[in-house]
Amino acid sequence: MTASPRIERLRQRMAETGTDLVAIGPSSHMVYLTGVDPHGDERPVMLLVSPTYAGFLMPALNLDAARKNSDLPMIPWSDSDGPDAALAQVLEATGIDRTSPSVVLDETMRADFALLLLDALPGARRRFTGDTVSFLRARKDEDEYRRLKASQLLNDKAMQAGFAALKPGVTERDVASVIRSVYLENGARPQFDLVCFGENGAFPHHHTGDTVLKAGDAVLLDIGGRLDGYPSDMTRVAHLGEPSAEFAKVHAVVNTAVEAALASVRPGVKASAVDDAARGVIAQAGYGEFFLHRTGHGLGLDIHEPPYITATSDTVLEEGMVFSIEPGIYLAGRFGIRLEEVVIVRSDGPEILSELPRDTVIV
Repeated sequence: MTASPRIERLRQRMAETGTDLVAIGPSSHMVYLTGVDPHGDERPVMLLVSPTYAGFLMPALNLDAARKNSDLPMIPWSDSDGPDAALAQVLEATGIDRTSPSVVLDETMRADFALLLLDALPGARRRFTGDTVSFLRARKDEDEYRRLKASQLLNDKAMQAGFAALKPGVTERDVASVIRSVYLENGARPQFDLVCFGENGAFPHHHTGDTVLKAGDAVLLDIGGRLDGYPSDMTRVAHLGEPSAEFAKVHAVVNTAVEAALASVRPGVKASAVDDAARGVIAQAGYGEFFLHRTGHGLGLDIHEPPYITATSDTVLEEGMVFSIEPGIYLAGRFGIRLEEVVIVRSDGPEILSELPRDTVIV
């Protein structure tokens, strides 16, 4: 049986990193490698990949559904028998030396699944997927780029619909409903919609509620959907009536921080340098203490995945990496401004996936 290109690339990384076995639970890692997205419950299910074997430990009741998406071997187990014998059979098939193998564990796997495997490999040296599966996923191929781009362009439409719904008397939930309808009408699934009126914008992770929009309010919209398996993410701001001089000043500072971060993005640069570029602009303007979070996060099958654009990240940017740049300033009791772009690293710098300007929308 010929392994998929992604399994083969994983095996190359395993050779480069001295890895004997990769164990993946029901997760986006499994979807990435095989297309299999099994029902996740307390029944152990794992994909095990060695240099010579790739196959599944699979609950018998999920077997037929899983086989629709992969022709990899699947060793089933029933509720009446339990998973131990089937796991031993899969481990035997991997062909690894089980005395002291180097094992990579899916960091999103249930702890009882991981311990089941480690109990069967008591001498294992284990780590997570950072230098194997996550390493590969951080570098998007052309098909992933096209899907991410299409998802982001749909998000532009959803954002514009959100702006168009702004008028005195509407609630945050009203606007969120309009945004969600755009995703659904275009074959996408809503993922999140942070609709923040007035002082709610000063909470970076505000929960959309029943706050009513009134004259003079700032508006922050942080929204995303999922189209063809891939998510979008974007933040923009609006204002009901002409904004104050301070709002305009803060918006200009945040936009300059975005531009500085964008200018720093190129292959070979550390992710921390991108964070430093954005953070430096905001600190220089006197708002450093009000920038409360990292500058960005990767996007792929997951909305949040490596690389993470933080002050402490040693990740070196490479072509094909996709991540957000989203500095913000949050003034408690007043308003918050965050401006967010999703970019892919190209040989000559970043390509922004959205086509929507970052200007304040005056309603």
